[in-house]
Amino acid sequence: MTRNTGLPAPDRTRSAEPPPSVDTAAPRRAPMTPDAEFAALAEPFRPELLAHCYRMLGSIHDAEDLVQETYLRAWRAFDRFEGRSSVRRWLYKIATMACLTALESRSRRPLPSGLGAPSDDHLVAVAPREPSVAWLQPAPDALIGADDPAAVVARRTGVRLAFIAALQLLSARQRAVLTLRDVLAFRTAEVAAMLDTTTAAVDSTLRRARARLAETGPAGDDLAEPDDEARRTLLDGYVEAFTRADPDALVKLLRADVELEMPPTPTWFTGRQAVIGFLAGRVLRRDLWHLTPVGANGQPALVVHRHTGQGRYEAYGVHVLTLTGDRIARITAFNDPSLVPAFGLPPALVA
Repeated sequence: MTRNTGLPAPDRTRSAEPPPSVDTAAPRRAPMTPDAEFAALAEPFRPELLAHCYRMLGSIHDAEDLVQETYLRAWRAFDRFEGRSSVRRWLYKIATMACLTALESRSRRPLPSGLGAPSDDHLVAVAPREPSVAWLQPAPDALIGADDPAAVVARRTGVRLAFIAALQLLSARQRAVLTLRDVLAFRTAEVAAMLDTTTAAVDSTLRRARARLAETGPAGDDLAEPDDEARRTLLDGYVEAFTRADPDALVKLLRADVELEMPPTPTWFTGRQAVIGFLAGRVLRRDLWHLTPVGANGQPALVVHRHTGQGRYEAYGVHVLTLTGDRIARITAFNDPSLVPAFGLPPALVA
């Protein structure tokens, strides 16, 4: 069967063989197998599909699983792909429908700041960890790529992680429509075709999603992130302060209204005095932490290992920093060792 891929058909005619003395002709390529054709057409979209599934699900682990499922479904259906849409749009339809099905049995993924009020007293009793809650996870820049279309939205809102957290407050259908329309810039008719619905339904859902996001989403239009040099200075200072257990050095890096949250711990803090008090009293110990700079959600981040003795450091989690001007406005400390391998770091380091 000849598959219509929407691409120009290869020229299968044979030209005359060149004279024996001519050896400059390019070698003739063998026809591509269906599997090779599928890989060539579909694989370039894997990073952006991972970013899309992450926005929908709020979990990098779940997103990786759903991308694998997307490619398996697409591979199985490839012989029926007739090219009436682009390969990219076809893959997004499969991925979006897979995410919507997955979300039918899953609750939204919050951060502590989405569940309760902060404390401005570092002496408050800290609630025990809540491993039963499916918390929002960070996404490694190295996996989702620097050209993720969400970067456009990120620049508008100022805080990428906050935007992802706000998306989780939308219904699954609103999440899908808003990301397909406002983040990925698909046309209304295209989104309607992907979701097997009408353009009127897409427009209605989009209006509700935008209104909900305006109420609960980040209002960061007036926030400016620092330039690369200031960003490096802040990161270096943060690493130094943690390594040397120096709260005074940390004070100089934080905004007065800095916030600290630490999923899976529901308790979170607001205000420099509370944040420094908590860190100085319960977290900072000299040479206890090993921090490795990485990138997450387009923001500076650090993979954290904790010293367990005899020069060995065990994976502890990932800190994502939200920067405003030349200061740190929020520390989101994902204290989950299972996140570390996603950032390319081993579960243990030896000094």
